[in-house]
Amino acid sequence: MAPPEPTVYDLAYRGKTAAVKILINENPKLKTDMDSNNRMLIHWAALGGHDELVSYLLSLGLPTDPKDDMDMTPLILAASGGREKVVNLLLNQGADVNAKTNDGHSSLQYAASKNWKTICAELLEKNADINITDKRGSTPLHRSASKGNLAIVKLLLEYGKQLKIDHRDVYGNTALHLACEEDRQEEAKLLVANGASIALTNKEGKTPLELGNMILAKQLKEIHDKNVSV
Repeated sequence: MAPPEPTVYDLAYRGKTAAVKILINENPKLKTDMDSNNRMLIHWAALGGHDELVSYLLSLGLPTDPKDDMDMTPLILAASGGREKVVNLLLNQGADVNAKTNDGHSSLQYAASKNWKTICAELLEKNADINITDKRGSTPLHRSASKGNLAIVKLLLEYGKQLKIDHRDVYGNTALHLACEEDRQEEAKLLVANGASIALTNKEGKTPLELGNMILAKQLKEIHDKNVSV
């Protein structure tokens, strides 16, 4: 049995620019038609990382920030997928850097969670909200610290006072709470060295040190005490 013919959305995801152009020329409605997930061709081209096709679609007058059924924009999809060229293109075309999905996840949150440092830097340069929160109150710092993405934590800390290092999510956890709970030792040490509180309690009444192992807790206390004495 022969496999089904690829849809125009399949072709966009695969970066078959010439084939997509032919189909759009034959049926101009395709440029704004949506699939069953309310995704346009530009969503699939962005997710696939095909900047040439994204650029072509934008040249036809497509909106930069159409939302699918989960409120994901092409920029969010590209940032989540690590598609640097597409992220750069969309940002330069004025894409909404702080758009959120229906769960409140932004491009920066996805990039921070998936350890895409260059993309995080590009988003921040375009004024992404460094403290943006999802529906659970998590910030990009929460995500990167809990995942053990040390390079992202360092990048976020470079923004100094702009970063709310002790922001608490809906469970009362700071990024340090999550780093300790997940045994992300280097991330936890870096956070404390940069002033993260070891005394704040979450909604269960636990401090970060109470969520980590005893050795890590001792090391963090030493770093904290050294900072205080300076």
